[in-house]
Amino acid sequence: MEFSSGRRLAAEFIGTAFLLAAVVGSGIMGESLAGGNVALALLGNTIATGAILAVLILVFGPISGAHFNPAVTLAFLLRREIAPSEAAVFIGVQIVAAICGAAAAHIMFAEPILQISTNARTGAGQWFAEFVAAFGLIATILGCVRFRPDAVPYAVGLFITAGYWFTASTSFANPAVTIARTFTDTFSGIAPGDAPAFIAAQLVGAVAATVIFGWLLRQKP
Repeated sequence: MEFSSGRRLAAEFIGTAFLLAAVVGSGIMGESLAGGNVALALLGNTIATGAILAVLILVFGPISGAHFNPAVTLAFLLRREIAPSEAAVFIGVQIVAAICGAAAAHIMFAEPILQISTNARTGAGQWFAEFVAAFGLIATILGCVRFRPDAVPYAVGLFITAGYWFTASTSFANPAVTIARTFTDTFSGIAPGDAPAFIAAQLVGAVAATVIFGWLLRQKP
């Protein structure tokens, strides 16, 4: 079934907003219940994020492709599977929706709606971690699309769940998520001054994965 542009954009908006509500909300909940145990708070944040990703891709994948991520949209743009004009609108919607999702989490937990993060996340190790996280996310998507399309929702959820723990940056892997997390001064936030380097690393990782896996997965003529 072919869905209209408006419905695809609505799917991207709702899905991205729910993703950020889960990321920020579970961070707030985890921190409030963990009694100062950062590992336990991170575990709660991890489980909620990985789980909601699988659900959202299952629900919205058939409508919009369930990108929820400018890096994913960029990858499909490079593969010429989405038009430049639609990709630009997708990315704009993802960013606005992500900010709205973070605000929704603040409302649910009686936090100030508008915040600016003071959570420092910087350094070469974290920048490289974001490259690795974005590379791995795009590789997961492209590999599953090629061989097991039905497994994409679970594979993406599992990769991000693992990425929270094996990357120094806790695997943002998403420019829209990164921007939205500058607007929450809670457990999941990132200081605005640290976000540009994260975003640059994510985009480089996405491009690298798209190029390498485009070659790796190409069938012989």
